[in-house]
Amino acid sequence: MANESREIEVSAKDLPLHCPTDAVSLWCSHPRVFLDLTASGEASCPYCGTKYKLKAGEVIGHH
Repeated sequence: MANESREIEVSAKDLPLHCPTDAVSLWCSHPRVFLDLTASGEASCPYCGTKYKLKAGEVIGHH
């Protein structure tokens, strides 16, 4: 897909994180998948390959 090398920084307030995000137009989206950043602070979408990375200094709290 078009997002092969796309990387998006997210903050703790964006969690729980899902791809596609709400900013993506419905016509170009894939099924929603939730991504877990707790282990490494990073995750890649299995559908489109978009890489999500937690911003430096952000702390993941309990929801």
